[in-house]
Amino acid sequence: MGSMLISVAVVLFIAYWSLGLVLYFMQPVFLYSPVQEVPYTPEELGLDFEKVIFKSYDGLLLSGWYIPVKNSELTVLFCHGNGGNMTHCLDTINILYNMGLNCFIFDYRGYGNSEGKPSEDGTYLDARAAYKWLTEEKEISPDDIIVFGRSLGGSIAAKLASKVKVGALIIESTFTSYVDIGRKFYPYMPVRWFARFSYRTIDYIKGVHCPVMIIHSRDDETIPFEFGLELYEAANEPKEFVEIFGSHNDGFLVSSEIYKNAWTKWLKSLKKHKSHVSHTRVS
Repeated sequence: MGSMLISVAVVLFIAYWSLGLVLYFMQPVFLYSPVQEVPYTPEELGLDFEKVIFKSYDGLLLSGWYIPVKNSELTVLFCHGNGGNMTHCLDTINILYNMGLNCFIFDYRGYGNSEGKPSEDGTYLDARAAYKWLTEEKEISPDDIIVFGRSLGGSIAAKLASKVKVGALIIESTFTSYVDIGRKFYPYMPVRWFARFSYRTIDYIKGVHCPVMIIHSRDDETIPFEFGLELYEAANEPKEFVEIFGSHNDGFLVSSEIYKNAWTKWLKSLKKHKSHVSHTRVS
């Protein structure tokens, strides 16, 4: 009987650590789901846009779209999520356009027509290069840039906003850290030991000193609502939290009126904040 229990324990031990090794080596596949094909562009929406090729800090050629709006004062730098590519963000691009916002969206390395292979440091470098393109090639003032990230892109956006000067930050449907999301779905695994990525959004947002809006759905089945609340608590003032409904991927569409109204209201408060800051500097 004792030897049988030992045998069972050994089998369970081997199975447990085998699962751990599989999870360890498969993490890049789980985290990054790039699609290379770009079948549609903003032209399908009747929008004028500029195809942009720019270089990352480590020499890769990256692809992006710049969608201008006539007489727009603000430009959104859009960091998309972990799946697909820019094509899968056309609905959001259309929303931003109809709100009178310029938009620059780009594909991380390994996504769409961008060269290279996805990595955590690579996504940070790519966002930094996109920011550089906006400020240097388009000569857009950092004060007029809203960095916007959805899902994984929210962590990348928060990292960027903690390192460079921007006018505002918006995070939508984002986790507090890669380890935290791993613990949520694999509570029986020593996630910290196995984690190959960090994406410490909650740490990055503490270093952001511009207006912040956090959007999260209570129905989000992929990134729990509580993570959005924790990010809000960690953010500096001025800050806003917007609760929407719907799933992780379609919440902004399912609750479109709440979503658009929240953006519109927040943009008005952002303009007041900018005016106040400018007046303070002059005084």
